[in-house]
Amino acid sequence: MGLQQVSVHQDHQQTKISAKSKTLLLVIGIIFIGANLRAPITAVGPLISSIRESLGISNILAGTLTTVPLLAFALLSPFAPKLSRKYGMESTLFTSLILLTAGIFLRTIPGVSSLFAGTVLVGLGIAICNVLLPSVIKHKFPQNLGVMTGIYAVSMNLCGAIASGVSIPMSIKIGWHGALGYWGFFALISILFWIPQIRSRQKQDKAESKKQQSINLWKSRLAWQVTLFMGLQSLIFYTVVAWLPEILVQQGVSSSSAGWMLSLMQFSVIPFTFIVPILAGRMKNQLVLVAITGVLFIAGMFGILYGSITLIPLWVIMIGIAGGFAFSLAMMFFSLRTRSTHEAAELSGMAQSFGYLLAAAGPTLFGILHDTFHSWTMPLWMLIIVSFLILVTGISAGKKGYVSTN
Repeated sequence: MGLQQVSVHQDHQQTKISAKSKTLLLVIGIIFIGANLRAPITAVGPLISSIRESLGISNILAGTLTTVPLLAFALLSPFAPKLSRKYGMESTLFTSLILLTAGIFLRTIPGVSSLFAGTVLVGLGIAICNVLLPSVIKHKFPQNLGVMTGIYAVSMNLCGAIASGVSIPMSIKIGWHGALGYWGFFALISILFWIPQIRSRQKQDKAESKKQQSINLWKSRLAWQVTLFMGLQSLIFYTVVAWLPEILVQQGVSSSSAGWMLSLMQFSVIPFTFIVPILAGRMKNQLVLVAITGVLFIAGMFGILYGSITLIPLWVIMIGIAGGFAFSLAMMFFSLRTRSTHEAAELSGMAQSFGYLLAAAGPTLFGILHDTFHSWTMPLWMLIIVSFLILVTGISAGKKGYVSTN
């Protein structure tokens, strides 16, 4: 009897250790997937001139290297939940990681066609991961939504910021092909850590998928509020990333200092992408966080437009913190405003599809306004208005409720 009890206890301990190991592998897998969601894109911007000169392509064609992934996000995002329902969330993510890895390495092959084909694959792979990762977190960590969302958001933004900073130094040593291909090793690691998750795909996922009918979120007012919030904050981020250095240079800031201001903005995002999801997950509603987001965006934009040049670091930090708040809230709304993992995936797909269309249009519209009025006043006022709209849509999205009942 004693031996049987010892055996049962040992089996129980082994089961606990096995469960912890699986959870640890899942967490590491999520971190590495997050690391691949921005770096392959942000690494391109600083290398545009080198790529253009090396391949002999036009400025317009070179500029599309950063636009193509955003368009891929917009086009594929609505289909990601359907692929997840048919093939399973883990398997769909695994396939997207293979696409992403193939795309990154394809860009290292000399030639215009391989560069753009690889960029398309990168966009398609990231699009699926963007949509499904919040749903995976909701499914696997329902009691730790804030912490896990924060972990993956920090991984994504930190690696994205690092990629922007190290691209030029790396390209000097190994060329722009190598600087772009370097991130493929992170994608390979994410594949290795995601293999155990494919094996853990449960039959109950299929049963749950069949049991739960897909709701038409396009008729949900709350879903549209979340979608607009996601889209508007994406528009500000990508517009500021594209134009901030040039705005600052024309205000009298040196080009090197303007570049550092952009880095300062991106790094100021990072701590809040961890803190805000935790706070949001513990609140009954997120109205206070939305209010802080809107105020910081508006104050930062007004500062850039009318404030003192000596205070530019402060204005940039404000915009960065607001961006950290806004992005984190958008990711949390996918989980907090849905009842199931499939609803979360559907809302994520809807919001990111429309959101990245806005994000792709933002920098272009900003440039058109500048060319039309020959100043930065009207373009910056556009971002101030967008900031007000973020506050308005965020107030509705931040109230407690679910898209399926709204």
